[in-house]
Amino acid sequence: MNGATIKVKYFARIAELTQLREELWPLSEPISGTDWLAALGQRYPQLEPMERLKLAINQYHSPHSSLIHPGDEIAVFEPVTGG
Repeated sequence: MNGATIKVKYFARIAELTQLREELWPLSEPISGTDWLAALGQRYPQLEPMERLKLAINQYHSPHSSLIHPGDEIAVFEPVTGG
């Protein structure tokens, strides 16, 4: 590993379940959002099912197929419903 990281921010219920607002993850090469979410699920199994979670990469809502690169900021949150 070359020491590269991504900053991960957790919001609302996700922050409650992880007991963190943010953390740094080591990441030395690009990874798909899908694969990263699988790793997140291994670290925090209480977040399952991972498919429901939404990602924002560098403050842009992103599909799970998007690539996450070292140095990116990732936000993880649940779908929001309003009324």
